[in-house]
Amino acid sequence: MKLYYSPGACSLSPHIVLREAGADFALVRVDLKAKKTEDGSDYLAINPKGYVPALELDNGELLTEGPAIIQYLADLHPAAGLAPTPGTLERARLQEWLNMISTELHKSFTPLFRGAGEEWRNAALENINRRFDFVARHLATRPFLMGDAFSVADAYLFTVLSWTAFVKFDLSPWPELQAYSQRIGARPTVQAALRAEGLLK
Repeated sequence: MKLYYSPGACSLSPHIVLREAGADFALVRVDLKAKKTEDGSDYLAINPKGYVPALELDNGELLTEGPAIIQYLADLHPAAGLAPTPGTLERARLQEWLNMISTELHKSFTPLFRGAGEEWRNAALENINRRFDFVARHLATRPFLMGDAFSVADAYLFTVLSWTAFVKFDLSPWPELQAYSQRIGARPTVQAALRAEGLLK
């Protein structure tokens, strides 16, 4: 398998999951502005959506969208215990978290990355604050989003929380989120992913 990624982007989530699963994979860095891979190939010819992540499977098929990729990887490597069994309420809870992170948190960071006007930026910050309140309350009584075990949702939330450093968003009002980020960031697989992307020395 090949994971098309950009350092620190949302592709960090499937990168972590690949390492947690013990999967055999290659990394292909993408310049998102130029839409070129590290060897100069046209990324749009590989993934017409033009963004990461994209996972090229061994049969040549391409899978896109982070939440779909990480659930696929979890199901491909069930022994890693990264997602509950499909068809269970617990799996629906995992999908509930993935949808919330994707739509309510991930997308709310877009205006902060793109230099939006004050009104749009303030609306995004207000939404992030409310969602962080909710997630922090949830994590106050458990080490991981799904309870006592790391899941693919934690790889995604960790990735989104890591963006607070890039946009200078202060996490100190949420000590639960700070402790959670430190806990996830200390995992050997996460450390390895960050080093591979040049985000950790």
